[in-house]
Amino acid sequence: MSEFISVERHDRVCVVKIDRPAAKNALTQDMYGAMADALFEADKNKDIRAVLLTSDGELFTAGNDLRDFQSERGEGEAPVGRFLRAIRDVNVPFIIAVNGPSIGVGLTMLLHADLVIAGERATFKAPFAQIGVVPEAGSSLLLPQAVGMAWANDILLTGRALTAQEALSVGLISRVYPDGDLAAEAMKLAMQVSQMPPNAMLESKKLIRAGRDAIMAQMEKEMVAFGNQLRSAEFKEAATAFFEKRAPVFD
Repeated sequence: MSEFISVERHDRVCVVKIDRPAAKNALTQDMYGAMADALFEADKNKDIRAVLLTSDGELFTAGNDLRDFQSERGEGEAPVGRFLRAIRDVNVPFIIAVNGPSIGVGLTMLLHADLVIAGERATFKAPFAQIGVVPEAGSSLLLPQAVGMAWANDILLTGRALTAQEALSVGLISRVYPDGDLAAEAMKLAMQVSQMPPNAMLESKKLIRAGRDAIMAQMEKEMVAFGNQLRSAEFKEAATAFFEKRAPVFD
């Protein structure tokens, strides 16, 4: 378990919290692995009826830790792949509460949640093209389905940031609360969902997601393209420029 991921149980709700505020809650491979473990364990526990994912700090998450993602990978399934599989396949209701800016995978993971709520100062941004990579987590398929092709193009190709109210209006999230009320409202929602008839919830999720059979194939295509870009000169230049705090120069 990563020191930056905490897991707590509140009655029948499993609360998974990203807790690396000093690094803007940027996600490392260890953190992905810990979140995947928590989701898989919660899904196996018959006493858990809902999972709530949130974070501490000013940002929900700044996305992937670029230094960590530049390091060499071991053999076997990558932790980020396990995490994406976990959020795609989790059977219990999966709720995300976005407490601040949500960048990169912080936006794309929302597309796999059953309920997404946010605080008023939350923003949503997917700057993949800007840093020399491509959309991931099935977002090239799911985002157009969620918000329409025009908005998806604007978000994925230009890196446009959405405010909480814009995200609500286009259907990326379903509720916005005052920032000071978000934590309490998120727990209230999770507790409400956890008290629903469990089999009815499971079957409802299956029916709602029945048209998503193409997600796995799309995610695999994205991971190949994403991996190719991580090894590209474009990504190296974008990452170097980011750390040197300058504008990247692409040939």
